Parts: sequence; structure tokens; C-alpha cells
Amino acid sequence: MSTPVAISRRAALRLSAGGLLAAGLWPGALRAAGNGKGGEFTFVVVNDLHYLNEKCGPWFEKLVAQMKVAKPELCLMVGDWTEHGLANQLEPVRDAFKALGAAVHGVIGNHDYLGIKDRSAYEKAFPDRINYHVEHRDWQLVALDSSAGQLFAGFAIQPHTLRWLDENLPKLDKRKPLIVQTHFPLGPDHLSRPLNADAVLERFKEHNLQTVFNGHFHGLTERKLGEVALTTNRCCSFARRNHDGSKEKGYFLCRAKDGKITREFVEMKLV
Repeated sequence: MSTPVAISRRAALRLSAGGLLAAGLWPGALRAAGNGKGGEFTFVVVNDLHYLNEKCGPWFEKLVAQMKVAKPELCLMVGDWTEHGLANQLEPVRDAFKALGAAVHGVIGNHDYLGIKDRSAYEKAFPDRINYHVEHRDWQLVALDSSAGQLFAGFAIQPHTLRWLDENLPKLDKRKPLIVQTHFPLGPDHLSRPLNADAVLERFKEHNLQTVFNGHFHGLTERKLGEVALTTNRCCSFARRNHDGSKEKGYFLCRAKDGKITREFVEMKLV
């Protein structure tokens, strides 16, 4: 077993996201250790619903009823609410999650566009939910638009998201634990990873980043940036299949405690 390399926080801040990955650390979390624990609560994370038509309705009613048993305080939806970005797809799936009785925080996916760059129906269904942040029990959540219209790979996260980060991250408490959610995977080696994913991650170097939830790839994956987990999950769609060949559909059931996140995959029960 190799011996970890000792490195100062100042030196860590000079490293790129790729360098931090190789060194196995995250400087913001090092600084916050011991005093950036936040509160304790349960939440769920779901991705790639791909609502198509009324045939999907009973599926999501059962899904929300199953999630509700765990009494989550939050639900994170990491993009592709719909198949075609239509109002008559967005509104039913949005309304289905109202029965959960928890705050739902989502991001836009490439399937949530009406046209190449038209997200008007999404913005009407979810006002002020392109780039934003919320706080819950002394945890911070940053929800980012990682899309470039209907493109599904080979692009960079757009300038408006980078500008939002540069304007808003300095306002956040660097000690409080932080969760990031995007539709497109930010972890290394994903084929659909945005070209400038490292530039996005580097903006969080001084923050107490704990985990990054992603969608788009319908499969269970985990990449690590030091102790920071960057994940994708199997989809939770009635109309679409998983990309990794797995049969299970479901979501993450997560627990925030002592400044850390634990998660487990929960399969959607069909009966």
C-alpha cells in the first residue's frame, strides 16, 4: 500500500481538479473539518425521468408514494424530467412530485428543451431554476445548468453558468458542507462529461464540497475527488432503459449527518 503524500492546504489550492484527484484530497473540506458539519436529515436523489405521456402517470404516482415512506426533507432531481421538453410533459411530472411533501430542487437536462436552444416551457414550469443555491439545516446546495441545448456530448458548460458561479460562490459560507447537482456527469472519464468540467470543479476548491450528484448516464457510477463522491445513477423512467444494461430502476436514498453524505440505491417497486 502506498503512503499518502503530505501536502499543505496552500499547495493544494494551487493544484488543478485533476491534480487534486491524483493527490486524493480536497482543500476546502480540510479547512472545514471539525466545524462544518451541518445538520442531520434524509433526502432522495432521482434522475432521468423522461416523462413521455399519460401512460407514465401511474409509474410516478407509485414512485412518489414509495419515496414518501422514508420521510425525505428534500428531493434532488438531476435533469431530464421529460422526453421532449413539452409543457404537457413537464407539468404532469412536476405536479406528481408535489405529493411527496418535500422541497423539490431540480436542474434542466438536454431532453427538457423544446428545440435546439428553446427552454421556454421548462422555465415556465420551473421559474428561476436554471442556476441557483438553497440552504437546508446548515447544508448548502448548488444546482447548476450543465446543458448546451439539446446537445448530449462534446460541449462545454455555457458561459452563463460560469458567470453565475463567479458571482455567487463568494457569497457562500466556505465552512458549511456543500452539495452540487448537475445533469451532465462531472466525474472523470465519462464520455458525456462536459469539456470544461475541471474548470467548474476548480471553482469549488475552497469550499467544503462533500458530494456531486449527476444524471444523463443511466447507470450506477462513482468517481472520487479525494473523499468527494461524484455519482450517476440508474434512471427512474417508465419510458426509457438504462445505458449500462441493468434492469433496475430507482433512486438514491441519502442521509446527511456529521458533515458527510451516505447513500443507498433503492429500487422502484412495481407492485
